[in-house]
Amino acid sequence: REIAHKIFGGMDSVHLIEPLDYLPFTNLMNKCYLVVTDSGGVQEEAPSLGKPVLVVRRETERPEGIEAGTAKLAGTDRANIYNELNILLNNEEEYKKMANAVNPYGDGRAAERIVEAIKSCF
Repeated sequence: REIAHKIFGGMDSVHLIEPLDYLPFTNLMNKCYLVVTDSGGVQEEAPSLGKPVLVVRRETERPEGIEAGTAKLAGTDRANIYNELNILLNNEEEYKKMANAVNPYGDGRAAERIVEAIKSCF
């Protein structure tokens, strides 16, 4: 948190927020341009909303997003984080590649398929 405030604290277009409940947080993710996080759960949620994810860690327990191209490891080095952000903010092709990559965590329609499977049994 301290590092994030040092790097992003003075930027008007970056909002550093305290933890939120799930629905308000998901609403904010849906409205943002991209997501910068160290949270494994957020790495799974953001691709469902078509948001590129920069992971500010050296490694992740969610390699599926990295492999699918929905997320990218930016590490913890300030210069590298800046460079990766700069690419996504200024290179539309790179941004779209990540935003439109196939979500490795599913398409969000599992409940619909389960309901249809149950209905077909009756």
